Amino acid sequence: MRARAKAPALPDGVAVEERRIPGPPGAPDVTVFVYRPPNLPAGAAAILNIHGGGYVTGSAAAYHPQSAAYARELGVLVVGVEYRLAPGTPFPGPLEDCYAALTWMARDADALGLDPARIALVGDSAGGGLAAALAQLAHDRGEVRPAFQLLYYPMLDDRTALSADHAGRGEFIWRPASNVLGWTSYLGRPPRMEYAAPARRADLTGLPPAWIGVGTLDLFCPEDRDYARRLQAAGVPCEYVEVPGAYHAFERFAPDSAVARTFTASALTALRRGLGLT
Repeated sequence: MRARAKAPALPDGVAVEERRIPGPPGAPDVTVFVYRPPNLPAGAAAILNIHGGGYVTGSAAAYHPQSAAYARELGVLVVGVEYRLAPGTPFPGPLEDCYAALTWMARDADALGLDPARIALVGDSAGGGLAAALAQLAHDRGEVRPAFQLLYYPMLDDRTALSADHAGRGEFIWRPASNVLGWTSYLGRPPRMEYAAPARRADLTGLPPAWIGVGTLDLFCPEDRDYARRLQAAGVPCEYVEVPGAYHAFERFAPDSAVARTFTASALTALRRGLGLT
């Protein structure tokens, strides 16, 4: 089904449409937004963009400018997924919504004009956590093999919420109390399944290549650093970018700063490489 998207002004030539796709078994349909740049060739690379918000807030619609910018700058098809939020829908509902979007992209690849072997998973904060978990889930189910995962300061480890000492991290934007709320809402119960908290997975072999970026003042810095190290140790190509003195989502609040431009350029370079665009 197609409907008019609730989109703000987008980069020149980028078209966006809103669709409803089949949700997980027994669950509602999922809303997705599909972004196309001008002159998109058949068999294009694609991105599944997963919004942040601590698992409890945010929306794909709010990410229209970012998703459209990816489409325009990289010349790829982009899909933004409007997954259900906690606490109304705890794990695994939000992750299964993302999986439904990923499998829809692969299943309808010809109609969408994309190459199912060149789909990147992109997410920031909780969206980065969902992208990491989705890479694990897709690996284990074996229906779709994402080509790459781009994780901006991903929310990976519920155990961070149990710590009282964060060494001065998490004083800006996403604070320890918010982290406790986000994880408590998303889990809905004591953790016992690894996909909910990607950092709890013991075996990381065979996952897609990754880029992980985070600032040293971000609450998630230690868990992101450790996850990148563990991916590398498991033989998964992983570029890790740590920005001294940067806080959570710093590049969104100061996008014109030199450090933000360098950070974003690193991410886009990694995406191009991961999708075979260079």
